[in-house]
Amino acid sequence: MSKKMIVLLVLSFFAVSLALAGCGGQPAAPAKAKVLKVGSDTAYAPFEFQDEKSKQYVGFDMDLIQAIGKQMGAEVQVQSMNFDGLIPALEAGNIDMAVSAMTITPDRAKKVNFSKPYYKSGLTIVVKSDNNTIHSFKDLEGKRIAVQIGTTGADEAKKVKDAKIREFNTMPEAFLELKNGGVDAAINDKPVNDYFIKEAGGKDAKQVGEPLTAEDYGIAISQKNTQLVEDVNKALDTLKKNGEYEKIYVKWFGVKPPKE
Repeated sequence: MSKKMIVLLVLSFFAVSLALAGCGGQPAAPAKAKVLKVGSDTAYAPFEFQDEKSKQYVGFDMDLIQAIGKQMGAEVQVQSMNFDGLIPALEAGNIDMAVSAMTITPDRAKKVNFSKPYYKSGLTIVVKSDNNTIHSFKDLEGKRIAVQIGTTGADEAKKVKDAKIREFNTMPEAFLELKNGGVDAAINDKPVNDYFIKEAGGKDAKQVGEPLTAEDYGIAISQKNTQLVEDVNKALDTLKKNGEYEKIYVKWFGVKPPKE
């Protein structure tokens, strides 16, 4: 066999190898997992907050959204932002969804879509432990009230006659103002108030009166992405059926979720 023939055979071999690779002869590179950009106000324990040691975002919402992402075969990337910036970020397309103990309200539903409710909450009043003058919503008239900007707590506080409202970017700031005596009370979601009193408030604060409202939390999603709403609801249903949702709930609240 001539050298020329050998060269032609070698070239032909490589050409066939390349053709096979292009037609599936070689395994294709694994597809990258879909990334879901999730906005959250990460200063709202026990739903979302930053662990002091690991610096990771942890909490009920964080565990839940990671479990939902896993069900959907997606990677969840959490972006920390102020609560009042979450809906604008969704509208601008900067994030895919927001999970941040967000109450489903008619006004918000005009701007974003919500998943099925995943947590039932309500607003309560927190005062300093030595306060013996505030016992109910009525007693807040003319008082100084701390709230977080953009929340249903802020909306309720604004209904109080002659009240002096102080709005803060985060609830830890509002709680600190209460602890320092800068306000007479704070209005916020009950589970967050419970956590504050247990973990930080201790002897310094207490809750008074009955819950002011009954509220459902939902995952907020852009109105342009109806398919994502369906996918999230499907994943949430699966987590409730397979027991994973209950495990996460018990981990953070110490009790089983109420029956639906």
